Amino acid sequence: MVVLRREIGDVLRDARQRQGRTLREVSSAARVSLGYLSEVERGQKEASSELLNSICEALDVPMSLVLREVSDRVAVAEGLLIPDTVPADLAASVAGASDSGWARSRSELAAIG
Repeated sequence: MVVLRREIGDVLRDARQRQGRTLREVSSAARVSLGYLSEVERGQKEASSELLNSICEALDVPMSLVLREVSDRVAVAEGLLIPDTVPADLAASVAGASDSGWARSRSELAAIG
């Protein structure tokens, strides 16, 4: 069974670790306790939309991309084919405008499937 909070936690932890940041750094930037962030990353706590937004901002990662990665992981767990639904011209314009490199590194998230 897919548990949404675990998938969200995995994606957030992967993003944080890719940046080489500690739980303490991100929890401070997101203004959430270190223990609570740890529980969110481990899928033990359900993050509210406000908390998820704060964590994404602290990671400098668009929440829409976090949710898309979570959606892709759930689809794979359900055995569904995941089409690339972002038009190439839009993806290129986002990649060119992104200082964080997130749009270019989305494929570097933990492999799914």
